[in-house]
Amino acid sequence: MTTPAWRRKTSGEHRWPVTIAVVVTIGLQIALPDKMVPQSRYLLPALELVLLLGLVVANPYRLDRESAVLRACGLAMTGLIALSNAWSAVLLVIALVTGKPSGPSELLTAGATIWLTNVLSFSLIYWELDRGGPAARAAAVRDAPDFLFVQMQSPELAAKDWEPAYVDYLYLSFTNSTAFSPTDVMPLSRWAKLAMMVQSAVSLVVVALVVARAVNVLG
Repeated sequence: MTTPAWRRKTSGEHRWPVTIAVVVTIGLQIALPDKMVPQSRYLLPALELVLLLGLVVANPYRLDRESAVLRACGLAMTGLIALSNAWSAVLLVIALVTGKPSGPSELLTAGATIWLTNVLSFSLIYWELDRGGPAARAAAVRDAPDFLFVQMQSPELAAKDWEPAYVDYLYLSFTNSTAFSPTDVMPLSRWAKLAMMVQSAVSLVVVALVVARAVNVLG
């Protein structure tokens, strides 16, 4: 029986999908209203961009080279993105709870931006941590996955070279933010379960508070 791709060494996935996702995330952070961003609004996006450029220059094509430095930079970039969006989510909740005047269009735009950034940031978290990250997955360092995809359960239904890539983690993040629970991708490790729980909670709070406040303002 042929060993599935996710359990053997592969050429690694392309850099460009995750690069586009990070650039879009940085753009969303910059587009937020002033009251929904940290005091130094360009500091965290600038640091994220510097780390992204460093990663692209060091490994521009396929993510198949294990390096402690590159791994640390990737985790730092993902952490800054998550921190920045969490900060914005807290500021949004404070503004809504304290009743600071904002038009419904601004509230809905800010809420949608934070929600979408939440999807992108957690997709990067899942992608960066599952089985040790993209380079470790390409080298098949860890056999036990943190997320169980359908193609892993039924390899006969997938291409012989199939293994999870960034788009699969983006799909996982999007469905978790909309359904507030796992759909067809199951978290196996405790950190994966906790991460999905936090993501669902953030999405639920943002959607519920923003919609309620917008309806109240319109009313």
